[in-house]
Amino acid sequence: MGNILIVDDTLFMRTLLKNILFSGGHAIAGEAANGEEAVAKYKELKPDLVTMDVVMPKVNGIEALKAIKQLDPAARVIMCTAVGQEQMVKLAIKSGAKGYIVKPFQAPKVLEEVKNVLAS
Repeated sequence: MGNILIVDDTLFMRTLLKNILFSGGHAIAGEAANGEEAVAKYKELKPDLVTMDVVMPKVNGIEALKAIKQLDPAARVIMCTAVGQEQMVKLAIKSGAKGYIVKPFQAPKVLEEVKNVLAS
């Protein structure tokens, strides 16, 4: 099971993901509400995996992903995206994301993606 950093600008989405991940036996390393916080928390907490929202204020998910990958090329990041953001997903994968999950979240898909990325 992984120690996971949840990054989303919406408290509701962070709580939803936290509940799904807890139900799958994962630990929550911490939470961040924007990309700037995500990079700082990654440095501080060194989580096994990060779930990263794409669209956020200050620093978006793609930029935060790039910054985290510079800090730690082995970082495992799963992007969280809304339906219809396929171009952003392609850019995220090109930038080093290991996978993605689509909102609205479905617990089995989230847990399967997390399991796959942690195993990689």
